[in-house]
Amino acid sequence: MDRCFGVGGKDGCSYGGAVSSCAVDGSGPRVGFVFAFVLTVSFSLAACSRQTTQPAPDAATLLQAVTPADPAKLPSPQETKHWGNPYLVIRPETVGLLTGVEANEEQILKPEEVLKALAQLPVSAWPYGRAVAILVDAKPTSSEQDRIALRRNRGIVAGELQSAHVAINWIPSS
Repeated sequence: MDRCFGVGGKDGCSYGGAVSSCAVDGSGPRVGFVFAFVLTVSFSLAACSRQTTQPAPDAATLLQAVTPADPAKLPSPQETKHWGNPYLVIRPETVGLLTGVEANEEQILKPEEVLKALAQLPVSAWPYGRAVAILVDAKPTSSEQDRIALRRNRGIVAGELQSAHVAINWIPSS
């Protein structure tokens, strides 16, 4: 018969003929083992759950991997056809993004998405450093509502780029 911890005298025998249940079925040590096992697993899980993951860096932080704009490398305003960095076209409802990597495709974005899209570009898309060219697609026939929307989008994009320390090369509209 198994001996129960703390039951009876020195030899584990009960006094006065009383028999404890653990002495009969031998479950005392096993219960202690199960309790210790459950306690160990609980602490292990709690330790794992306390590990905090660092939040993903924001777009402005990611753009800091690109070297600052080098004015000596920037093409003159007459040479904007050969612009190699990202090129933005601001419209009343959207912003178009052209890159040297995908020069034949225009990615259509909301003004609030521009910084995130720029941050996802490879460093090779920035040969002049952290600078973009921007054309505001204002037409002489634009309605007053479109002109207001253009100013709003221009302000949003310019503000986000300036906060991320991205130089802006404004392209005059024709």
